[in-house]
Amino acid sequence: MDKKYSEMTEEELRNEIADLKVKAQKAEQMGMVNEYAVHERKMSMAKAYMMDPSEFKAGETYEIIDGEGDKFTISYKKGVFAWGSRNDSGKEEALPISLLGHKL
Repeated sequence: MDKKYSEMTEEELRNEIADLKVKAQKAEQMGMVNEYAVHERKMSMAKAYMMDPSEFKAGETYEIIDGEGDKFTISYKKGVFAWGSRNDSGKEEALPISLLGHKL
């Protein structure tokens, strides 16, 4: 049975990310856009479990990695997810902290 990301060691997470990267590359080469996106999201989730959530604070704004200049303001955190709004839209969403870049 597969482990949850929250139960994996850092080494196991690194191996999982490496496996997902290979799968994503194969999916991209085969033109399987949806499968590629799924593997990319799984990699983001695994990376989030390797990060320290305490480094991200509610009320602060961060750039979104690969978000084409989008910014994300955190309202609150739950685990490795930051809840808030993108570009001050007021529409609440959750992002894994691995998708957040530099504090603005």
